[in-house]
Amino acid sequence: MLDRTSYAMGTSPVDRRAADRLRGEGRYVGDVGLHDVLHLAFLRSPIPHGTLAPLDVADALAVPGVVGVHVAQDVSDLGALTINPVLPLHRTPEYPILSGPVVNGLGQPIAAVLAETPHAAQDGVEALWVDIAESDAPPRNPVATRQWRTGDPMLAFSQAAHVVEVSIQHPRLAPSPLEPRAIAVDWTSEGVTVWLSTQTPHRARSELAQILGVSPDLLRVIAPDVGGAFGMKGSLYPEDVFAVWAAVYHRRSVRWSATRGEDFLSATHGRGLQTRGRLAVAADGTFLALEARVHAPLGAWVPNSGLVPAWNAARILPGGYDIPTVDIQTVATTDTRAPVGIYRGAGRPEAACLMERLVDKAACATGLDPLTLRARNVHVSGALPVRTATGNLLDSGDYPLVLQDAAAAVDYPALVAGRARKRDGGGLSGIGVAFYLEPSGEGFETARVTWSETSVEVASGSSSQGQGRETAYAQIAADVLRVSADNVVIRQGDTATCPAGIGAVASRGTAVGGSAVFVACERLYARRLGGEALPMIEDVRYENEGQAWGYGVTIVAVDVDRETGAVTITKAACFDDVGCVLNPAFVEGQIRGGFAQGLGEALMEQVAYDADGQLLTGSLMDYALPRAADMPPLSIEGSEHPSPLNALGVKGVGEAGTIGAPAAILNAVLDALQPLGVQHLDMPLTPCKVWSAIATAEKEIR
Repeated sequence: MLDRTSYAMGTSPVDRRAADRLRGEGRYVGDVGLHDVLHLAFLRSPIPHGTLAPLDVADALAVPGVVGVHVAQDVSDLGALTINPVLPLHRTPEYPILSGPVVNGLGQPIAAVLAETPHAAQDGVEALWVDIAESDAPPRNPVATRQWRTGDPMLAFSQAAHVVEVSIQHPRLAPSPLEPRAIAVDWTSEGVTVWLSTQTPHRARSELAQILGVSPDLLRVIAPDVGGAFGMKGSLYPEDVFAVWAAVYHRRSVRWSATRGEDFLSATHGRGLQTRGRLAVAADGTFLALEARVHAPLGAWVPNSGLVPAWNAARILPGGYDIPTVDIQTVATTDTRAPVGIYRGAGRPEAACLMERLVDKAACATGLDPLTLRARNVHVSGALPVRTATGNLLDSGDYPLVLQDAAAAVDYPALVAGRARKRDGGGLSGIGVAFYLEPSGEGFETARVTWSETSVEVASGSSSQGQGRETAYAQIAADVLRVSADNVVIRQGDTATCPAGIGAVASRGTAVGGSAVFVACERLYARRLGGEALPMIEDVRYENEGQAWGYGVTIVAVDVDRETGAVTITKAACFDDVGCVLNPAFVEGQIRGGFAQGLGEALMEQVAYDADGQLLTGSLMDYALPRAADMPPLSIEGSEHPSPLNALGVKGVGEAGTIGAPAAILNAVLDALQPLGVQHLDMPLTPCKVWSAIATAEKEIR
């Protein structure tokens, strides 16, 4: 049995694995040394849509140090990226490596310059003169749609005592990891080694082989230390493909690192979804039916997991609530902006925001306390496992209990009393509650564990980008095999030395990847007890039985400054059930980091374009990220209901804070403004936006 407390507070020497990076001893793509290297830079489209005239590359080729200039026709025979078909595709959008003769997106690469130095490559780009006849963007035609319908929604709404409606426009977000996109390609006559800042090295290898039309055996992909990703590095970019193609074409190593501005302009964004919903409510507060519509922008091209947010935002509805009748539809469309991909949560926060706003509106309509109304409508204690109206199997847990425990943890009656006192004194004070679900990834992961007299080596098909997964896997192996964690070596992120796996997406690393390590070690230990001599090797391809569904409650209290519109979070608490907890310090870190990103969406972050489709937030001077000083004190507590669907009984936690925080903060601010009659605001809830709403409401009152 796993000892889940042996490294609970991060005091074990095994944590030195993560500490190496804090000492500057990590190795990122930019640290990889290459021989005879060419540096790569891209000329990007300055307009969203138009017809590109043939490029004259002579001036660029004349720049000292420039070795090659390439345009679309040089790579026109390359294949396209695979799209995960979680929604049925009506048509497959183009995946241009270099755009032309028609440009379909702002910032798309239209030419590539290779040179002996980074400065020469950039000088070569600046020597190119681009001529694009601008034209109107094509209409936003649907790329993928899906609908779920149960019962008779029309009848349910006609019989409702109350019908409440909500519309939410989520801001586009720039994931902004510390390390921008980066790739280093080492060419030899025997093959190509690619160091890539990615969440999915094995998938990157297979996609590169398919797009380039070569055998996967000729490619090795290594994800070294990765300085954050948050979903932005889950897919293969056109720039990555071109870098590998150029290395093969020129028979030289190639290096490219995106600038921060290039990531704002052309890396995948998150969120941006628009959701609308109606909730039918009986006189006693029972939820009768849900109608929801999700519109998801995809941008100029579709990443591998580009359809996932549109899918999750719809199929997670109605959340943990027992609503037998639903009519839910999601539609994904392309446009000329940067592609939208998975971003920490990937549709989960969008589902939670819609549902939790509807519940708060229903509480106002019925006169019931928001917590009481939630407890009345979530699946009752003992009901799980249960299959939802959209076909999901909610595996384990006690939803009423988590609401009860969360209320006790924050002393909810005292919060309500405090709000009343502040309002009596003329203040704007509010409380926001959000109940959420977090489905973890499903499918397979692999582990190869080699147990010798002096060490244990774990080679995982999963990967990491800062979660400390190497620490967790070493903990699992050490506990099962009864060895010191200091003697456990973790290998991951290398397609040549690790078995094939999916990677680090959808909070699946511990639930699926960790379970693979656990099963492999259990088998080894059984063989050892059976008298088998060391060394021994065990290969496992582990596939879970379904998604593990974490859940929880986020409660936030806010004060809103009537004169400035500034929002101050006075209380923030997360109460989460993530199944079996292997390392409490890591769980807390994930929730705290997720809350910070959720706070960013709720209060300050937004990628903005003007009416002509030009990017207005092209740097950190224009795009506001939360800082340490913006984080309120955060109380984190939880319970444990093991999942029966994976070997460890764990549930994902990587996205928990990101899901609950925006909905709770949005509810809290609108609760604070409710006495003024303000019923709707879109995030981010900036001081200017909130002040304008207050001023308008007070003018109408007068």
